[in-house]
Amino acid sequence: MKTLFAGFTLFLLSFTSVAQNLVVATADGTLRGATDGAVTSFKGIPFAAPPVGEYRWRPPQPVTAWDGVRDAIEYGPICAQSGWGAAPGTIAEGSSEDCLYLNVWAPADAKANSKLPVMVWIHGGGFTFGSGSGPGTAGDAFAKQGVILITVNYRLGRLGHFAFPALSAEHPEDPKGSYAFMDNIAALQWVQQNIAAFGGDPQNVTIFGFSAGGVAIHSLLTIPAARGLFQKAIGHSSGGRDGVLTGRPIRQENADALYPVSAEAIGVNFARKHGIEGVDAEALAKLRALSVAEIVDGGQENNGQGGPRIYSGPILDGDFVVETAESAYKAGRQAKVPLMIGNNSAEIGGGFVNGSSSKEELLSLFGELGDAAKKAYDPEGNKAFAEVQTRFNTDWVWGEPARFTASSYAAVSEPAYVFLFSYVPAAMKERMTYGPAHGTDIGFVFNTLGVGGFGPPPPPPTAEDKEVARIMNAYWVNFAKTGDPNGSGLPTWPLYEPNRNQILDVQPDGIPVGKADPRKERLDVIERAMELLRARIQTRGI
Repeated sequence: MKTLFAGFTLFLLSFTSVAQNLVVATADGTLRGATDGAVTSFKGIPFAAPPVGEYRWRPPQPVTAWDGVRDAIEYGPICAQSGWGAAPGTIAEGSSEDCLYLNVWAPADAKANSKLPVMVWIHGGGFTFGSGSGPGTAGDAFAKQGVILITVNYRLGRLGHFAFPALSAEHPEDPKGSYAFMDNIAALQWVQQNIAAFGGDPQNVTIFGFSAGGVAIHSLLTIPAARGLFQKAIGHSSGGRDGVLTGRPIRQENADALYPVSAEAIGVNFARKHGIEGVDAEALAKLRALSVAEIVDGGQENNGQGGPRIYSGPILDGDFVVETAESAYKAGRQAKVPLMIGNNSAEIGGGFVNGSSSKEELLSLFGELGDAAKKAYDPEGNKAFAEVQTRFNTDWVWGEPARFTASSYAAVSEPAYVFLFSYVPAAMKERMTYGPAHGTDIGFVFNTLGVGGFGPPPPPPTAEDKEVARIMNAYWVNFAKTGDPNGSGLPTWPLYEPNRNQILDVQPDGIPVGKADPRKERLDVIERAMELLRARIQTRGI
């Protein structure tokens, strides 16, 4: 009987220990998460007040603290977006203007102040769709290796990037324009204030992001208000040069030559589309009275009648976003932190980047560099146009800008590691003829292959797929822990040095190899073409 009682007591103590681990006290209130095996997750945590009503187009406001224990076992709403297949005049199911929530995955045995490394993921989606929710970017694989993983929502479309004359006059103390980046910073501030309670180290935070989220990484590396909030950074298919998913100045008189239309003018065009005339406080009140579906109406179309565009995207305002990433990198003004950066080998084909209809037309765009471009992209003259176009698109938007960014970090004596992901999942080899497309690497880095998300479940990963995912996830875990992706049992990833030009190539066979960048000739001609383009723009004053 005594033995039975002792065993029952041990069971109760064990249960109590697990229950205590599920409850974490934050600065805003107490949260209850859920444990699944070796991982405890906390979902739908508010890091700022709902940005609705008077807070639409305002910086993130403080969370209202709550009493009692708040369940954090379900994802919160994702940020308002039109989404795929959403009916006109509606927003995607599950999306809302009330969306500033984040999610945390931690080892189940983590204790407060354990000083575990922290990674903060910023999703992609062209600044108009996507979220920090879903199985594809769940943090279980990271947590199982002793890293706390956080995913973040941020405002999208014209809710995330918007300027209007009355907004510039309202609350003059507030930063203006790129509210999405302000949301990212608010989430990082939440991490600084709260992550120790989950077992994380606020002085060992790595930010990483893909596509538009990668552009946000460049912005956070160069926005003064983000300084000190993270210690390492990773960009996936993130660019790094001006002219690729960068924004416009708020006011016309500050306009960069590449962007002659100011963000305020774009905001005025959007108001006129909805029958709102004027630029005063009354006009702003009418804009705030629009439904969220009227705000989120496609994001990048013109005014419907051939007039000025009403594009929504990042804004260079001069106070909050003080310069472009390229400008900061050239001057050595970026945050001095270790960097990983890279892209896939066949990001995107077709006319998304370049509308040429033949190899000859595309190569002719290089002008005086035409012969060098042909030698780099089609030396034998026998490559298919689709392959040449895919390589050009990838190099112009992602490959060369990543190399430029890595070089800028080497120039300020910060470690940089460049990757090229060339492996195609077994189930996609017939579709991805020239290599992995935009975003293919993400499931490997998170080690979430086969989980799906949208549409029917994907085919189960092969043993080879799983091994590539294990290796990729391990590199990212090592970098989060130490600032160096290398570790026991992994092929060596060389430090990037411009004179040696060595990268990690995850080859088509899935084997990572540190070697000289095989794209050098192509990236060199892209770099020269960019320099000539900028010289022509400056000369013409356009």
